Amino acid sequence: MRAVALTQGDTVVVSGAAGGVGSITVQLAARAGATVIGVASEANHEWLAGHGVIPVSYGDGVADRIRQAADKVDAFIDAFGGDYVQLALDLGVEPSRIDTIVSFDAVERYGVKAEGNAEGNAAAASASVLAELAGLIAAGQLEIPVAATFPLAEVQDAYRRLEQGHLLGKIVLIP
Repeated sequence: MRAVALTQGDTVVVSGAAGGVGSITVQLAARAGATVIGVASEANHEWLAGHGVIPVSYGDGVADRIRQAADKVDAFIDAFGGDYVQLALDLGVEPSRIDTIVSFDAVERYGVKAEGNAEGNAAAASASVLAELAGLIAAGQLEIPVAATFPLAEVQDAYRRLEQGHLLGKIVLIP
């Protein structure tokens, strides 16, 4: 979220808005005072709306649905991959305000950011950021949805579930 310099009054689109990273991102963006449009499957729209997010279904026509939800998009956070970086550019978002945690080839191709992941700038994984997030969770101001739990011995089953998509939140492995 910090990578796109999000401020109060901005409109931000988050792809993969109900996934493990997206579900946290949309909550933080809403807390920052942004209008948040979350791209996700319809099964997750109720959860998004309950967290102050405007839900938009992915798939054909997603650009039109985003334009219907907001006159202008100031920032875009891609937590899914695919063609979302190109979509952000098509919506008129400046490359400096687009961050992807998935499409690393788009960084060189379009000059967008890849912050907040192990492949790019992992600033989001600093101890201070993790402490800030833990404080919000402890205060009940940030929800970390858990889609499923698996014993560590069933890690292959966990990955199979992850590949099915349409999850709300994280998959947790229990040692």
